[in-house]
Amino acid sequence: MAMPPSHYHSVTPATAPGHHHHHHRHRHRHRHRRIRVRRRRRHHPHPPAHPASHVAPAHPPPPHVAPAHPPPPHVAPAHPPTPTHRFPRSLVEVQGVVYCKSCKYAGADTLLGATAVLGATLKLQCNNTKYPLNVVGKTDKNGYFRIKAPKTIISYGAHKCKLFLVTSPSASCAKPSNLHGGATGAVLRPESLSAGTPPVALYTVGPLAFEPKCPH
Repeated sequence: MAMPPSHYHSVTPATAPGHHHHHHRHRHRHRHRRIRVRRRRRHHPHPPAHPASHVAPAHPPPPHVAPAHPPPPHVAPAHPPTPTHRFPRSLVEVQGVVYCKSCKYAGADTLLGATAVLGATLKLQCNNTKYPLNVVGKTDKNGYFRIKAPKTIISYGAHKCKLFLVTSPSASCAKPSNLHGGATGAVLRPESLSAGTPPVALYTVGPLAFEPKCPH
């Protein structure tokens, strides 16, 4: 016996779509969960176990410190050696000035208040040979003198020559002082070399001075 049409439609299975829909929702939820886990891993990386940071050394090197006792500066000698051969082979002349000291500074190594001496006698003595060679000269009104050494004396032997104060024309200022070696012999200092044939080497001494006789 055949069933009525209305009842046929009522027994049509209705659970299949519901099951399919439930299965689709389950898959979608599972896929969404995996995507969310991936994003969490990508946007929230784990920090390094030991983050790198600049740390000062436990014992930094000490700063540079200047020595407590720096080496002393080089100081030129107080009395430099006299050059032996300053000039080439040439004739020798010696110049200088002679003064009379003032009574205020008598006995002192100074020329403050001194006055020039006219007509003072000087002696150039050279010990280059067996017998010393002496040449005498006099000062002008400015106390200046210039003495020519004998032609046998050349610049190579000038270091063996010295100049001495001899006499003064004034009895009140007649004692040679040893300022710059005027009494014991003044050393010649190279000054200049003049062109000529033969050339002349000029040396300088002093200034020299006589001691005054002063009232007490």
